[in-house]
Amino acid sequence: MRITTTAKNPGKAAAKGEDKNERLIAQNRKARHNYEVLDTLECGVMLTGSEVKSLRAGQISLEEAYGRMDKGEVWLVGCDIPEYKNANVWNHEPKRRRKLLMHRREVEKFASRAYEKNLTLVPLKMYFKEGRAKVLLGICKGKKAYDKRESIKRGDMQRDMDRAMRRGK
Repeated sequence: MRITTTAKNPGKAAAKGEDKNERLIAQNRKARHNYEVLDTLECGVMLTGSEVKSLRAGQISLEEAYGRMDKGEVWLVGCDIPEYKNANVWNHEPKRRRKLLMHRREVEKFASRAYEKNLTLVPLKMYFKEGRAKVLLGICKGKKAYDKRESIKRGDMQRDMDRAMRRGK
């Protein structure tokens, strides 16, 4: 009996923690290079209709974005969602502040911890989960130049070991 699969990568199993109901919009790759991620939290985002349309088209930049706590609420600042061209007069402001939806105890535990200890709230990725836009927010500590060089060196060594293992098969 022969079993066939219709997946794009039939030999590759789903990654740990990966949900089939998630659709990745954007990922902040620079964040992992510039910061050491201490903890993460998934939170919702308050968006307008034209912003959602732009996100579904894959238009977003998380490069300069960060989280800010203001009056007991957490806001996403500096996230650039370009205007949706078909929304004309109902369009949104591309770089406006967007409210992050978190429970009060999450704000107290997560965001206030970042505020007290001089850490940064950095959006690591944005995705749709069951039709709703979500942001994976991380509490991050900035890396020094020598830490960045060390992580690059470690990544290069791991890549070389993986290549050697593949050749040895």
